[in-house]
Amino acid sequence: MNRRGKDRHKTPAHVAAAASTLASVGWCCSSILVMLAGLILSVTTVDAAERPNVVVLLADDLGWKDIGCYDGPVRTPTLDSLAATGVRFTDFYSGAAVCSPSRATTLTGRQHLRCGVYSWIADWEQNSQLLDREVTLAEVLQSNGYETVHLGKWHLGMPTPQKPNKLTPAEHGFDYWFGMANGAHPSHRNPTNFLRNGKPVGRIEGYSCQIVVDEAISWLDKEHDADKPFFLNVWFHEPHAPIAAPDDIVSGYGKLSDPKAIYSGTIDNTDQAIARLLAKLHEVDAPEDTLIIYSSDNGSYRADRVGHLRGTKGSNYEGGIRVPGIFHWPGHIVGGLVEEEPAGLIDLLPTVCGLLGIDKPRDVFLDGSDLTSLLLGRETKFTRHQPLFWHLPASGPSMALRDGKYSLVAHRGYEFPKDKETMAALKKQIEAVLRKAGTYDDEIAGSTFNKQMFEGFRNKDADKLRGQFIKLNMFNESWIPAIKAGVHRRFELFDLAADPSQKKDISGQHPKVFERLKRQMLTINDSVIADAPDWHRVKSGSQPVTDMSIEKTTKVHRLDSTRRSPFDAFIYVNRIPEKPEEGESAEDLAGRIFGRLANQEGRIQVKLPPGMKRPAYKGFKIALEGGNERHAGRCFACHHLPGLQQSTSEPPTPTLRNRRITKAQLQAVLANETHRGIKLDTTDTNRLYALMQTFNDVPDSEFRNLILKTTVLDTFGDPE
Repeated sequence: MNRRGKDRHKTPAHVAAAASTLASVGWCCSSILVMLAGLILSVTTVDAAERPNVVVLLADDLGWKDIGCYDGPVRTPTLDSLAATGVRFTDFYSGAAVCSPSRATTLTGRQHLRCGVYSWIADWEQNSQLLDREVTLAEVLQSNGYETVHLGKWHLGMPTPQKPNKLTPAEHGFDYWFGMANGAHPSHRNPTNFLRNGKPVGRIEGYSCQIVVDEAISWLDKEHDADKPFFLNVWFHEPHAPIAAPDDIVSGYGKLSDPKAIYSGTIDNTDQAIARLLAKLHEVDAPEDTLIIYSSDNGSYRADRVGHLRGTKGSNYEGGIRVPGIFHWPGHIVGGLVEEEPAGLIDLLPTVCGLLGIDKPRDVFLDGSDLTSLLLGRETKFTRHQPLFWHLPASGPSMALRDGKYSLVAHRGYEFPKDKETMAALKKQIEAVLRKAGTYDDEIAGSTFNKQMFEGFRNKDADKLRGQFIKLNMFNESWIPAIKAGVHRRFELFDLAADPSQKKDISGQHPKVFERLKRQMLTINDSVIADAPDWHRVKSGSQPVTDMSIEKTTKVHRLDSTRRSPFDAFIYVNRIPEKPEEGESAEDLAGRIFGRLANQEGRIQVKLPPGMKRPAYKGFKIALEGGNERHAGRCFACHHLPGLQQSTSEPPTPTLRNRRITKAQLQAVLANETHRGIKLDTTDTNRLYALMQTFNDVPDSEFRNLILKTTVLDTFGDPE
């Protein structure tokens, strides 16, 4: 009998290799037999009264082709065994191409910009952090009776003297935590910066991965309530630089001074640490009472560890975002399955909820989908409610979308204000320092100079200069307005089934697929950008002051307004500014919008919702146009956006919203004394009338489709 009083039935094993490997890491034969029963027993559902433990194992910067079961060069028998008796995804993706954004997505099931995380977080300089309003997996499990524990790297915001109001893991649903803001310092060996529930621990002998597992074992021995299920969120530091591993492990992969060998050693050491953790978990509960998920926060910074994929860490090409993905839960999910359906860490929260039979967060839009049907052997058809999507503003390419076999990427059409001359000079200085020391080739072995600029150098003088470079290159929250207003100019389409290395852009050969995916990408991005907070306007280390609670009736976007017309959907999806900036008149705002539309038209990026056709769009341009020339309606000089009225005038200018007038009545109004300076012909009037029809609200239940079913207006060749 285990701690929950359930009898376990043993079944003969039939996967000898997996059984042998598990035995080698300390699992007894009977437990191996129980675990392997998942390979031949019919799949069962979860008893809601007896929740399994949940363990998430996340590597840091580990590539798609690092570990053994993904044909990597590192010996990882523990992870290989989990994969052999669980579900291994071939096309699994991180939440982002760099650390902090990926971790935000992993915990929330939401695109990281929605969560307030634009790039990797520098707590001493940035206000950015995981927003307090976000509902994490820890909070979901905590509310369902789980003990929740975070162990290892955090990197989602931590209080500093410069930003003292930032939140800790405790404020995001963890009862107990042991880790640090970012990486282990000075390296994985003998780190000095661990915190336990916010209090410094001091220097700890050993290697980070083993230290983290030591803490997990200690918590299970001393703190765990045996009557409750637990959630262990174990986020290792390895193999993120600066790297270190025991000499006896490193020597198995090459010279002790070889960065490639040390890198492999950190992964091997982590696999051994996981073996110790699994042995302890088996002492606490039977294997079938623990759901284990393993992955990495982003792709490797080493080009030799992403296989044939294009790009590395920091890139939204496949090499920067494709990572291992293993789910293991004997007796419940299918054993020994290799799943080719694209999936990712964005699916973690809804999937855990689905497997455990608990409710997902209420009134929260999740970008990820529930993978339960895949993990249970496709008992029901899996359908993803929206394509996998990435937007990392500072990345190149900055956006990516995966839908079936197709991958679409997009490059931003704007630049960030960086001091590129100083950055280039620093790179030359660093290279000169390394060459003078005679260590240049050793420092970049198996990597590139540009990659090591972001990972670190062992030469102290070079690394000090690198720190200056990183500061100049670091994400600046003053860039957020440019991101929100920014457009994407160049798009590439790839068929990953035929071209997994993304070498050939096939957008020209498949125009319908290209336009469909481009439309989906821009629609999702509009939704994400609308949710993303403006950290540059926030006081030091606190939360954004704007209320962005989810709009409950549409369950799509967070809209502060209650306006529900096709015109409002058009304004929203095209990110049209509705209010004048300080010192800007209504006429000036109209002119700014007119210029923005011209820019969007040139890129064929104007999107029209259902209910707004080309004549209405042209009517909008007439309403914007100022002056006394023909076709200039000047409507928004008096009917101010967004309310389409001017309450301060005498008498007040009436709103154009929800006005049920005929075309003849509109013509009569335009001919009166108030509008006598306007020079519009019959075609102009018809277009204005079409525009006015878009001002009429639709029911809340229909507004969602106005957002989701936009079409791109092709204005190429228009004589106007």
